[in-house]
Amino acid sequence: MIPPMIVAIIALLCCQLAGEIVSRSLGLPLPGPVAGMGLLLAGLMVSERLRNAVRPVAETILGNMMLLFVPAGVGAALQLPKLGAATWPLVLAVLVSTLAAIAVGALSFTLVARLTGNHDEAP
Repeated sequence: MIPPMIVAIIALLCCQLAGEIVSRSLGLPLPGPVAGMGLLLAGLMVSERLRNAVRPVAETILGNMMLLFVPAGVGAALQLPKLGAATWPLVLAVLVSTLAAIAVGALSFTLVARLTGNHDEAP
């Protein structure tokens, strides 16, 4: 018997592979993994069995998402000396855009909560 976690990972990888095949064979200007996510979304909307199989793996991946950004962050940090005079403006732009994204996300969440009537009171 194949462990459920392996089945879920195989399902995710098959969606990515199918996305690559669709994207390349149709010549779409869309990366294969993005097309695969679309196929996965369609599958999740249709199949409750797929939702239940993929949920534990997806929660684990999302719970450890920061680990996936460490290599990209290190690579970017290694390139900072090559940026020269543009380093500090770039760092400032990243910080400001991060704070703006957090603020917009919080405001959007608050607006949606008000519109839907979900006013959970803090303890």
